[in-house]
Amino acid sequence: MDMATTITAFVTLFVVIDPIGLAPIFIALTPGMDASARLRIGLRSLVIAAILLTLFGLAGEAILSGIGISISAFRIAGGLLLFLTALDMLFERRTERREGQAEGDDPGHDPSVFPLAMPLLAGPGALATMILLAGENQGAVHLVMIHLMMLAVLGICMVLFVLATPLARALGRTGTMVVTRLLGMLLAALSVQFVIDGLKGSGLFA
Repeated sequence: MDMATTITAFVTLFVVIDPIGLAPIFIALTPGMDASARLRIGLRSLVIAAILLTLFGLAGEAILSGIGISISAFRIAGGLLLFLTALDMLFERRTERREGQAEGDDPGHDPSVFPLAMPLLAGPGALATMILLAGENQGAVHLVMIHLMMLAVLGICMVLFVLATPLARALGRTGTMVVTRLLGMLLAALSVQFVIDGLKGSGLFA
């Protein structure tokens, strides 16, 4: 697995999972909690998300084959899904939806499973991305590196969860919006690349 592929995997997962955008949402989901309580919730949500993402990374293509869907078709569909996610990020609909999920949550409810682990961390876009990235190469080294990149992104999420309060104060809403839009542009370009690769793999284009 070359360095370019590794970097692409990391950047794609980073943009889709969006640790920076999740940090202020994490604060909204854990109002009034002390640092230790937030740490427990953050760790639990990340473990659950890692299990889900690993499952789809390892068995996602087998599941697709079982129902007669080619990886090229899924790559095109996944690229379109990621493009819609990018549009949401560019026009702030993604942040508004996440904030709505946070506001609608019961303050006494543990948010580590829902909505933190699913769908904020291991959402449809992230699960589709794991299948797409894992399906690019069948080698064991490739699969290991993809999952290491996924764990690296989740590790960044944990660091930002720990630093969520001072980070949100430093960035402010305007700073968070700027970062989200920049990541949205990058995700849009990556999603188009997924569609192009899917079309090439389908044999429709040389």
